[in-house]
Amino acid sequence: MSGMRISGLASGMDIDSIVKDLMKAEKIPLDKLSQKKTALEWQRDDYRSMNKLLDDFDQFIFKGIGMQSTFTKKTVASTNPSAVTATASGSASNITSRITVNQLATSRNWVSGVVTNADGITRAKSTDTLNVVNSGAFGATPFELEFKIQKPGSTTLEASKKITIDPNVDTLESVAKKFTNAGLEMSAFYDDSTGKFVISNNLTGSGSKLSLVTDKTVDFFKNIGFTSAIAGATGPQDLGGIDNGLNAKFDLNGLTGLERASNDFTISGVSYSLKAVTTSDVVISSSTDTNGVFDSIKSFVDKYNETIEAINKKTGETKYRDFPPLTDEQRKDLSDKEAELWDEKAKSGMLRGDSILSSGLNTMRQNLYTTVNTGDAKYDQLSKIGITTTANYLDKGKLQIDETKLREALSANPDAVMKLFTADDGIAKSLRKTIDSTVDKIELKAGNSLRTNAQFTLGRELNDVNTRISAFQDRLTQVESRYYRQFTEMEKAIQRSNQQSTYLMQQFGGGQ
Repeated sequence: MSGMRISGLASGMDIDSIVKDLMKAEKIPLDKLSQKKTALEWQRDDYRSMNKLLDDFDQFIFKGIGMQSTFTKKTVASTNPSAVTATASGSASNITSRITVNQLATSRNWVSGVVTNADGITRAKSTDTLNVVNSGAFGATPFELEFKIQKPGSTTLEASKKITIDPNVDTLESVAKKFTNAGLEMSAFYDDSTGKFVISNNLTGSGSKLSLVTDKTVDFFKNIGFTSAIAGATGPQDLGGIDNGLNAKFDLNGLTGLERASNDFTISGVSYSLKAVTTSDVVISSSTDTNGVFDSIKSFVDKYNETIEAINKKTGETKYRDFPPLTDEQRKDLSDKEAELWDEKAKSGMLRGDSILSSGLNTMRQNLYTTVNTGDAKYDQLSKIGITTTANYLDKGKLQIDETKLREALSANPDAVMKLFTADDGIAKSLRKTIDSTVDKIELKAGNSLRTNAQFTLGRELNDVNTRISAFQDRLTQVESRYYRQFTEMEKAIQRSNQQSTYLMQQFGGGQ
C-alpha cells in the first residue's frame, strides 16, 4: 500500500489538482531554466546568421573587387560583326586590329554511293537491318569494325576505336549512331531520300584522315557504297572523302597568308571568330570595359551597405526585458497571433550592443579609410576616387559614390584604381582579413554546424543549463512523489479517524 496514491477518497479533496497547483510553484525555477535555454539558442542562431552574412560578403569581395580580372574586363567592337567578332581576355592590351577573311575553315566529309536493299536496286531504308542490305553482303554473323583518325593539322593517327556490329539487329541508322558515339570526333547519318551514308568530321581544318584498320572494316565500307574503300585489300586504308576540309585563311595587320584549322582562334589574348569571307578589312578594337568596372565597384558598395545595415540593425535592436521566452504552458494560453507578437519582442535584442560585431564594423570602416600604395597619390584612398561615407549619421557608416569622380579616376588611371582594391595592402584584402577575424571570434562564441557544444562558449552554457534542467526534473519527480505520499498518509489518517468515529457511534448507539 505504501506505493499507492489515495486521491481524496476519505477527505473528499481533489488531491490531484492540489498537487498540480503545488507543483506549478515548484516548477518556476525550471521554467526559468527552460527560458534561459531558449534565449541562449536564439542568441546562438542570431550570431550564426550574422556569420552567414559576413561569409557571403567575404565571398562577394573575393569574386568581385578582390580579383584583378574584375578591373581588366575588355569590351571589343567589330566594324563587321557578321563577318568577324572577337573577345579579349583581361591580360590583353587594348588593341586596334585589321583583319581580312580570305577563306573559312570547313570540315572534311565522306559520302557513300547509293546503298541498296536485298534486290540490289531499291534504295535501302535507314530502318533496314544489315542482313537484308546490299543483297545480304554483310552476312548474319556479328563482327567488329576498327578505326583510327588523324585530326586536322596533326601528323599522327589517334588510338584505334572499335564498334561491334550485329547484322541481324543493327540497322543503317543504328550503325550511324554507333559511329557517332564511338569517340572519333566525327558524326554520321543515313539519308533515306538519297540512299547515302554520310560521315562528317566535327573538327574543321585540312589534313584529317579516317583510317580503316582491318580488312573487315574496309569490306564493310565498300558494301555501304564507299567506292574509295578497296575491298579485299590488306592493311589500313584511308577512306577517301568528297572534300578534304579547309583551313581558315586570313590577313592580320598586314601579315598575309595566315592559316588556322578552326574559325575560332586566339592571338595575343584576343579571341577571333570568323563567320564570313570579306573583301575588305574588318576593324577589331578593344578597350577597358569602364562601365563593367564601375558596375562591379557599385555592386561592392551596395553589398557593403546592405551588410552593415543588417549588422547595425541587429546590434541596435531593443531588448524587451518584460518579454522572456514563453513556456509551453504560457503558449497554450495565447492565440497564434499573440504568441507570434510575443516571440517577436522576446527575440529582439539578443545581440544588442555586441562587442564582437561592433568591433568588426569599426575595423571595416578603418579599412576603408586607409591609404594604399597604388603608385599614384591622386588615387590612393577611396575618397579620392569618389567613394565616401554619407553625411547622415543615421546611416552609421554607409558608403556613397560620386559617379562622375569615379568614372574620371577609371579613365585617368585604371591601374591605380585596381591596385586600390587588389593590392596586398588594398581594400579587398584588408576587409577580408577583418571579416575572417570577426567570423572566427563569433564561432568561438556561437560555434557553427560542425562544432559540438563543448567547443564554443554558448554551447558550454547550453550544456550546463541542460544538466541543471535534467537534475531539476529529477528533483521535481521526487517532490511530486513526496506530496502524494504526504496526502496519502493524510487520507489514511482521516480514514482511520472515520473508522474510529463509526466504531464509537456504533458502540454508543448499541447501548441505548
